[in-house]
Amino acid sequence: MKLFSIVLIAISAIALTHGAIDAEVVNKNVERTIDLTSQLVKTSYKIILEHSAKKGITAYSLVIPRNDRQHLAFISAKDSSKKELKYSEKENSNGVEFLLTFPSAAPTQVVYVETVSTKALTPHPAKITQSEKQLVRYFGSVYFYSPYKTLTQKTTVHLSSQSIESYTQTKPVAVSGSTISYGPFENIEAFTPAELVVHYENHTPFLSVTRLERTLEVSHWGNIAVTENIDMVHSGAELKGSFSRYEFQKDARSGQAAVKSYKTMLPASATGVYYRDTNGNISTSNMKVLRDSVELDLRPRFPLFGGWRTFYTLGYNVPSFEYLFNSGENFILKMRIIDHIYDDMVVDEATVKIILPEGSTNIKLITPYSVSRLPDSLHFTYLDTFGRPVISFTKKNLVENHIHDFNLKYNFSRITMLQEPLLAVGFFFALFVLVIICLRLDFSISKEKEPHAHKE
Repeated sequence: MKLFSIVLIAISAIALTHGAIDAEVVNKNVERTIDLTSQLVKTSYKIILEHSAKKGITAYSLVIPRNDRQHLAFISAKDSSKKELKYSEKENSNGVEFLLTFPSAAPTQVVYVETVSTKALTPHPAKITQSEKQLVRYFGSVYFYSPYKTLTQKTTVHLSSQSIESYTQTKPVAVSGSTISYGPFENIEAFTPAELVVHYENHTPFLSVTRLERTLEVSHWGNIAVTENIDMVHSGAELKGSFSRYEFQKDARSGQAAVKSYKTMLPASATGVYYRDTNGNISTSNMKVLRDSVELDLRPRFPLFGGWRTFYTLGYNVPSFEYLFNSGENFILKMRIIDHIYDDMVVDEATVKIILPEGSTNIKLITPYSVSRLPDSLHFTYLDTFGRPVISFTKKNLVENHIHDFNLKYNFSRITMLQEPLLAVGFFFALFVLVIICLRLDFSISKEKEPHAHKE
């Protein structure tokens, strides 16, 4: 029976891969929630599938419209037991298809899907003055975009404000405070178009890290140095006209969309924290040590309005025993690919560099999701002879859901740790010998003659 189930899953997966959708599978009920309370669009689905012929469902096709794929940063799917479902991705004429496979066949299946999209909210108007409110628009679909017929569905939209300029009036629809509810809708055919547009006020921080360079320098003497170079921009409505600091400090409503500060979370064991930009250390920040983390309240030198940028460097040290493990000469480094920079963060592109001790070999990188591996290089510091291996990789369009650990395996001989101390001892020994030789040698051009004795 188990073998038969596996064969069914394989056959179904091959059929769906070639574009064959089982017409007898329907979305019995779909509950969709669209969270627009921040700069991110977070969508969650609860989908109940049913096979009209009571046959086992082994795979399900989830389709994202082609225009929405460029904004999609994260997607996850779980079954009724909340276990992660494996999926494959491909493009077709209707958009981007994510083929989900179930661990076992059943005539009724439940799927929980979560997606996070970045830069899917468009400022409208695109430019505002210092005193104006920031309005944004969201474009989506009233109906669940699916290759299957949907018997019943309902959509709930959560906004960050009760100030709603306009919204799609497809009935039945109801508004309660900052929540818009659509449906229930019944018997909606596959890929039925129905545009959803919401225009509302949103003053949450619209910050984007355009480039993050994260460097992890590993030392087997007990320390890991972390350095982050962060290039950040306010990606909301651009500031129109000049900036008045007097009005900004006088009126609390002035610059509502500006970002004055944000909180960054570091590991609880972080020490030696520094925060500086091109002008030097930035003193307008506070650090609070919590039980499981270190909270940094970072305040840039100036408030960030739409279109304004800032660049800074954040660094700290952590003890290596918390992240570096070994069995003999086999070592494994487990650290986060990225850390929490601010709430609902968006990182356009992150580059991670891992500097290993000199003499590390057989290096293998394991990441929780796909990344682009960059060519390995060497890093030279004091007392290095052959250079330290540098493992680099990059990833685009990151959000908080991408905060996961990577594993870096390598071999390292502990005898190699004596290389630098021996080089230092040898250098000073040679220096002392040279000084002794120099002191004992006579480098004068000629010797002074002794005075002759006078005869009496």
